[in-house]
Amino acid sequence: MEGRFTDEELQVAKSVDLCLVAEMLGYTVKRIGKYHTIKEMDSIRIYNRTNWYRWSRQGERGSNGGSQIDFLKVFAGMSVKDAVFWLLDFAGYKRFDEKREGLMKRRIVSKETKEPERKPFLLPPKSSNNMRLMEYLTKKRCISKATVQSFIDKGLIYESAGYHNVVFVGTDVEGKARFASMRGTYDKNGKAFKCDVEGNDKRYGFHITSQNSEVIAVFEAAIDLMSYVDIYHDTGEHLLALGMVADNPLEQYLKDYPNIRCIRFCLDNDEPGRKASMELAMKYKELGYTVKIDGAPDKYKDYNEWLVGVKQGIDAKSHNDISLKSR
Repeated sequence: MEGRFTDEELQVAKSVDLCLVAEMLGYTVKRIGKYHTIKEMDSIRIYNRTNWYRWSRQGERGSNGGSQIDFLKVFAGMSVKDAVFWLLDFAGYKRFDEKREGLMKRRIVSKETKEPERKPFLLPPKSSNNMRLMEYLTKKRCISKATVQSFIDKGLIYESAGYHNVVFVGTDVEGKARFASMRGTYDKNGKAFKCDVEGNDKRYGFHITSQNSEVIAVFEAAIDLMSYVDIYHDTGEHLLALGMVADNPLEQYLKDYPNIRCIRFCLDNDEPGRKASMELAMKYKELGYTVKIDGAPDKYKDYNEWLVGVKQGIDAKSHNDISLKSR
């Protein structure tokens, strides 16, 4: 596959800052001495910001290190061809036509220039079953089988074919899929692959609708929303996962359901989550909504961490409280 690219193109692809690539995929990069590592997978070593090695898999070929291209193959499920194209685009370069006249730096797009055409949004093909999805969400994330099955039955999650990722689907007010994100089912040594499906509309998010409710609870991640449902069951609220801390999906959701008057922000208990909660609370309070900053108990980062703590007996004190709570 690499033979389809010129030496110059491959040189550019392999000169991209690997630390920035990792951050773009959602990982937290930190420096330790002469190398960098990833908070979610501390067995990863990034050297010279261009090459990586995974000490926990020294005996495995093809998944224990290499270049930026190998990193995207392992952690983003890309082919070599797609990885090179991704890196060239990330570097701010584009290829000429098939005459292969080399590369040119992309010019700044003027206001008069048309935006590039959005790629078609296609949901990943489904696996023949949801076995890996069910195993991951029930064993690793401690969400009950009944709760996971309810989301499958609603068509909100499924297991993709090929890489067997969990696919979280977000729909518009008419029930048409407009957004989807994927989350890997293997993260034994840290954080697994996750990304949004190409071509999705970021105005929409993973959600559960409660038509007559005037209250919406807002989360960062789909798994936190599912954990919340497993803890509190049917609370009668609208539930929305932003998939980030930006509020584009919330803005659209409030347009689609104008009867909503109260917003509960249940974002993460880390610095970005708390900061976003404060800023969003101020914004929507000024817009006339009743707002509340809520979330898991302070000692937990999010609802899933709390659920895991209870289910695994780490937080036995909260076990009875959880079964009695209601919203």
